[in-house]
Amino acid sequence: MKKQLLLTSLSAVLAFGLAACGNSNTAENSKEPSNSGAGSASGEKTKISYWTGDRHDAEFVKEKVADFNATNTDGIEVELVVKGDDFDTALDLSFQTADSPDVIRVKENTIGTFYKKEYLAPIDEYLSDDMKAKFPEMVNLNTFDGKRYSLPNYGTTMRLVYNKDLFAKAGITKPPTTLQELVDTAKKLTAAGKADGAYGFAQNFKSPASALGRSARVIAEMSGFGGFGYDFKTARYDFSGFKPIIEAFKQIKDDGSMLPGVESLDIDPLRAQFAEGKIGMYLSFSSEPGVYSTQFPAKIDWAAAPAPTIDGNAKGASGFLGGQWLALSAKSKHKDAAWKFMEYMYSDQMLTAYQENGYGISMVPSISASAKIPEVKGIEGFLPNQYDGVWPVYPAVAPEGMKSDDAFFKYMLNGGDLDATIADLNKRYNAALDDAMKNDGLKAEPDPGFNPAALAGKFAK
Repeated sequence: MKKQLLLTSLSAVLAFGLAACGNSNTAENSKEPSNSGAGSASGEKTKISYWTGDRHDAEFVKEKVADFNATNTDGIEVELVVKGDDFDTALDLSFQTADSPDVIRVKENTIGTFYKKEYLAPIDEYLSDDMKAKFPEMVNLNTFDGKRYSLPNYGTTMRLVYNKDLFAKAGITKPPTTLQELVDTAKKLTAAGKADGAYGFAQNFKSPASALGRSARVIAEMSGFGGFGYDFKTARYDFSGFKPIIEAFKQIKDDGSMLPGVESLDIDPLRAQFAEGKIGMYLSFSSEPGVYSTQFPAKIDWAAAPAPTIDGNAKGASGFLGGQWLALSAKSKHKDAAWKFMEYMYSDQMLTAYQENGYGISMVPSISASAKIPEVKGIEGFLPNQYDGVWPVYPAVAPEGMKSDDAFFKYMLNGGDLDATIADLNKRYNAALDDAMKNDGLKAEPDPGFNPAALAGKFAK
């Protein structure tokens, strides 16, 4: 009951909602193949594709896509394409050819970029007045320049995921709360588990952006620093807050406390190793309970805890991510059909099943008020707490040269002068910021009163 009240409280706090998908304002079906919502009179299917980078819910979505293909009466057939950590690159390449998808999975750190690249089509024309009222605009999260491009499904929290069995074997009674404790704990876990091939810590560094985006980011945000290196007080990039975090990660690797081979490790192989008991700790999103329930059934006892901070003091908020899910491709030749599929995916039945199966914590008030708390191992550790909060959207830029995640990973592998690396990142990112403000109309204004600690606690009961 308390857990149900928690999500009901969450729904009251969230200022946006998602309704059951009702009647849309789609065009009437036609026999024209260019933008039709149905197949031809001869029974030919209208084929569309949905691209996603999510793998934690892949089996669930695959099943629902199959149901849609079998039951829709509009002659629509959806091809599900699940990409890996190369999703953004693959999408870029697809838009240079004739093979771009019709429906795109967008996230809080990609939707703005995809919008600027003109990959997305607004969906306002498909929304009835009721739907427009039930889906409030979320500026820079699903709405840009007064037009809506996506709607929310679930919110994502970030946590430290840890192997309780290995902790017990190492005589450790609680998860780390500081960077030093993280380093020390990883060392103790490795000593206790190495004979069985277990190591204290791991990250999926096949993609440094993915690895640090689920680890360094949340530690920085909890410690009061922007998770992407942007300082909202000064409206400038400043990566200095990442110095102790990257140093700690490097120390874990230098100590031999990190799983060997992380340089080429993708997130699913990492999860598979954790499920087998070969990893003591890692940081990730609230998709993990669903992963260990269905995709990689865990053979260990595990739990989730708040991410550590630099010094044990929470001076910011752990980013509560969400506000978008599916988007319509600007290049789709079958927008009406694509929207019918999106309507289906945004139905109450679908969103309720999504939460109750443990794939995400609903950010839709009507769903969180009625859906059951999923009976999925570990979900309780991911429910919104006093540390979670929504950060403002930072102005993403494309600097010349190496990106921050790659530069930090290079330092972790090879060492060098981290201060010089950070100074170089600050210089290049701010140069890109100035250029985007001057030539692309990007807006970035200082907020001297910005208080990251004030972001936290608004989602907890």
